[in-house]
Amino acid sequence: MKVMSGLDSRFLSFETPTAHMHTIKVTVIDVSARTTELTPERMIEHLAESLERMPILRRRVVPLPFGLGNPGLIDDAHVDVSQHLRHVRAESPGGIRELAEVIAEVTARPLPRDRPLWELTVVDGLEGGQIGFVMKVHHALADGLASVSLLANAFELDDAIIEPFAPEPEPNRRALYRAVAGSLGEGLRSVPSVTRETVAGLRSQRTARRAESTRVMGPFAGPRTPFNVSLVPERTFAMFSFPIEAINPARRAVGASVNDAFLALCGGGIRRYLDRTGELPKTSLVASVPIGVPTDGPRLGGNRVDNLYVSLHTDVADPVERLKAIHASVDAARHVRGALGTGLFERRASLTPPILQAVIARGWAATGLAGRIRPPLNIVASSVPGPRTPLEINGGRITALYSSGPILEGIGLNITVWSYVDTMYVTLLGCPASLPDPWQLADDMDDERRALSAAADKAAEATTSESG
Repeated sequence: MKVMSGLDSRFLSFETPTAHMHTIKVTVIDVSARTTELTPERMIEHLAESLERMPILRRRVVPLPFGLGNPGLIDDAHVDVSQHLRHVRAESPGGIRELAEVIAEVTARPLPRDRPLWELTVVDGLEGGQIGFVMKVHHALADGLASVSLLANAFELDDAIIEPFAPEPEPNRRALYRAVAGSLGEGLRSVPSVTRETVAGLRSQRTARRAESTRVMGPFAGPRTPFNVSLVPERTFAMFSFPIEAINPARRAVGASVNDAFLALCGGGIRRYLDRTGELPKTSLVASVPIGVPTDGPRLGGNRVDNLYVSLHTDVADPVERLKAIHASVDAARHVRGALGTGLFERRASLTPPILQAVIARGWAATGLAGRIRPPLNIVASSVPGPRTPLEINGGRITALYSSGPILEGIGLNITVWSYVDTMYVTLLGCPASLPDPWQLADDMDDERRALSAAADKAAEATTSESG
C-alpha cells in the first residue's frame, strides 16, 4: 500500500457536499473514420485494456483509522469498469451548449469513495456525429501536468510511460495502524525542518518583496465580488475556444507569455461582466494561479503544485495596458514566491492530520460565512500546456480538448485553459449562486480577446506611422 502525500490527501479532506474536488477532462472525437460503432460494450473493453497504461484508473483510496494519517492507495485487483462508465445523449442539436449542460450535470455529482476515483461519461448526439468523452478524476489523484502524461498513455503515444499493474490485497488492521504510525511519525519528524525552512523562506520573501517595484498580492488582498459566495451542489458550465495565434501579436508586442495573455482575458472579461451589472469593484480582483513544481520526469499521478496570487487588473480599462500590468505582476509574484523555496507548500500540507482538515472544511461550509466575509482570493485561473500534436484513439480523431478544475467555498469561479495543437480551449465553472450565466462571461472573455487584438494592432500602426 502506498500512502498519499499530504497535498494529495488535502484534496480529499477538503471535499464537502457542496465543494466537489474532482477535475474534468473533455475530449470531442470525430469517429467518421471508424469502421465499427463505438458501443458501450466496446468502451468497457477499451477501458479495461487501459488499466495497464493509466494507473489512477485502478487505484482505490483506503482511509486510515480515525483519519489520523494520510490515506493509502492500493492497486485494486477487482476494478469493475462498468461501474465507472455512463452513456448519455445530448439534447438536440448537440452543439457546444448542449454538451456543456451534460458537463455541468456530471460535475455536480461527487465521486463515490468505495471504488477508484474516476468516472467516464460518453456523450452521443453531438453535431456532425461526433462523440464526447467527459472524464471525471478526483484532484487527489492527478494535477494538470500529471493529466497531460496520462493523456499520452490513454492515446498510446510513443512517449507513454507504462507502470506495471501490481494488484494488492486489502490491508489488514495491523497494516493500517502501522501506516498511521508511520504517517504521524514522518509528520512530527519534519516539523523542525519545515519550521526552519518556512522562517528562512519568509525572510527571503520579505527581501524579494522589497526589491520589487510592482505590488505583489497576498491572501485577502482582493475585494468581495458576486463570485465569492457559499456554494450550492449544482454547477454551471460554459466553454469556448480560439486560435493561439489570435493572441500572439499582442503578447509578443509587450514581451508577455501565453499565460499572461490568458489572465488578461480573464481580467478583461470579468471587468465587462461585472460592469454590466454595476458590481465592478474599484480595486482589482485577485486570482490564484496554480504553478507546477519541478520534478525529475513525467508523472502518471499525484499533485506537485504551488500557487501564485496575481492581480487581474480589473481596474484597468485599456486591454494592452492590462496585459502589460499582468505581465509585471506575474513576474513579481514568481520572483517572490520562488524566494520561499519550491516544495515547501507540499511539505507543510503534510503537517495537519486529514481528520482535522476535513472538520475545518465541513465546518467552514456549514457556517455559510464564505458569502459574508472578504475572500482569501476571488477566482482560480489555471493554464496548462496540452498536447502539441493531434491525438487519435481507436480510429477517432480528437477535435477539441477541454479541462476544468474545482470551485471552492467562497471562491465560486474557476477558469481553466488547455492548449491543444494550435488552439486554446477555455472552460468556466461556477454554481448558480456564483455564476448564474456562464455563457455571458464566456462571451465577455471572447470579446476581450478581440479588443486586445484590435488595440495591439492599433498600437502597432501608430508606432509604424511615427517611425515613418
